[in-house]
Amino acid sequence: MCGIIGYASARDDRPVLEVLSNGLSRLEYRGYDSAGVALAASEVSVYKREGEVTALEEQLPDAPVDALAGIGHTRWSTHGPPTDENAHPHTDCRDRVAVVHNGIVENYRELRAELEAAGHAFDSETDTEVIPHLIGAALEGGADADAAFRRAIERLEGSYAVAAVFRGCEAVYATRYRSPLVLGVDDRCALLASDVPAFLEYTDEVVYLEDGQFATIGPTGVEVRDRRGAPVDVSVETVDWNPEDAGKSGYEHYTLKEIHEQPRAVRQCLRGRPQPFEGSISIEELEDVPRPTEVQFAACGTSYHASLYAARLFRERGVRATAFLASEYDAAAVPIDEGTLVVGVTQSGETADTLRALRTANAVGARTLAVTNVVGSSAARETDRAMYVRAGPEIGVAATKTFTSQQVALAMLSSALTDDRSGEFVAALRALPDRIQSILDDSRAREIAAEYVGSDAYFFVGRGLAHPVALEGALKTKELTYEHAEGFAAGELKHGPLALVTPETPVIALVSGRANTERMLGTITEVRARGAPVVAVTDDPESVERRVDRVLRVPETHRRFFPILANVQLQLLAYWVANGLGRSIDKPRNLAKSVTVE
Repeated sequence: MCGIIGYASARDDRPVLEVLSNGLSRLEYRGYDSAGVALAASEVSVYKREGEVTALEEQLPDAPVDALAGIGHTRWSTHGPPTDENAHPHTDCRDRVAVVHNGIVENYRELRAELEAAGHAFDSETDTEVIPHLIGAALEGGADADAAFRRAIERLEGSYAVAAVFRGCEAVYATRYRSPLVLGVDDRCALLASDVPAFLEYTDEVVYLEDGQFATIGPTGVEVRDRRGAPVDVSVETVDWNPEDAGKSGYEHYTLKEIHEQPRAVRQCLRGRPQPFEGSISIEELEDVPRPTEVQFAACGTSYHASLYAARLFRERGVRATAFLASEYDAAAVPIDEGTLVVGVTQSGETADTLRALRTANAVGARTLAVTNVVGSSAARETDRAMYVRAGPEIGVAATKTFTSQQVALAMLSSALTDDRSGEFVAALRALPDRIQSILDDSRAREIAAEYVGSDAYFFVGRGLAHPVALEGALKTKELTYEHAEGFAAGELKHGPLALVTPETPVIALVSGRANTERMLGTITEVRARGAPVVAVTDDPESVERRVDRVLRVPETHRRFFPILANVQLQLLAYWVANGLGRSIDKPRNLAKSVTVE
């Protein structure tokens, strides 16, 4: 997996190397094991380095480079460890073409063996390197750049987004199949990337490339053709994101900035949907969708936790609902009828496991819905309907504002599809941004985190609607701190996990006065009897503060929204523990933002 950036321009006021370097910095959340660029002029010049983009920048030439086209890449390793040799771009034997690639070439072993038998020498362990050698072989056979690129792509099996530059050519050639690629359109240049933030400072006009389409970006603009080479009429869309949204705005980390952006993100998610006079929710994209008899969610990681929360909300409204890990979803083993709705929840809209689950559901005739943050993403295009969470760009690898916005969106979805009418629910929903802001203004998470930095482990417990958020709190702690953390349904502690509780394992308990105070107090008593310190995240401090060591308060709200507010405190706690440990908060080790391989 990776981030790809490509650029071509007829003007020299935007140097190619500068645009590529800026784009890679903005894409680093998609992969940061290594990085590289290739510049096309009379020769193809390649610069690449193991490590983060800053390591690559030390290798780049100081003087301007005469090039009109180029490609760049940040890598998250799948085939071969992060080394200079395995970093992209890769070239053919004669350095006539350089290629960057996202995805998996499933038949690369067979292709590599064939190419080696024909005399090609390989320098890396990656699956990607077969692509430039296939192109090089086609060039040897007399094909021009466009034909050679197409012939190479025809040989690939798997998923891919590929971009290539050629010696003596001022264009970038690209294509995609089940891996994201978006084009940026401007009257001064043309760009492509894995994700919009890479070029948002240059243009907000985009074209989302479809599977099997080929794009050529050059100094005169963008040309898109289908597999047969026929021109394709494409629609240009305007992205409703500001370039400033993808910056740090003075915060030490993107993650902290995005935690603090949650009031605004939730307002954007709510815009036009709650109907206070009717006490109902109206989702324009879903107005004619009938009430389902069953809802099946498919999601991964943080989105799976949001789906667990949503499934419980649907069950409370009398609709059968189950959340599946997308990698384990099997439509053939799960009964589906005409009343079943399969919902894929994915921040990027490109999560490979979730897309596979949605395609499986589509294949058996299920109605499908994507809940995603990215307009024009694969999930949005490949489902019957799409509901957007509208959180804006999120750069920190660990999801924060997108999780909160997913919870809010799914709460509205459960209400809208079950014709739930409640003035109290709608009023509490509309008050969420201000209540989140009050937590951000008054939280003691930093102070409490300092007390528990260096603990042996962190346990999170919750009941009912709070259980998925306990799981998410543990996941966020793992991602940001690299420390052991686990989330449990509170009642399950006594069925085994209690053996792990010691005075060095703080327990973070989610206690809602409107749902489960007495039962949670029983769990708190059990762990304190084993010497564990307890931090209560609660809207009922008077009932618990004498029974716990520390309290993180949340405002009173509708019981369905307590988990949303509690989650903000858990995000802050994880952030400040990680900060105290000196972790790489925006770019946790071994992780990438958009997981586009299965």
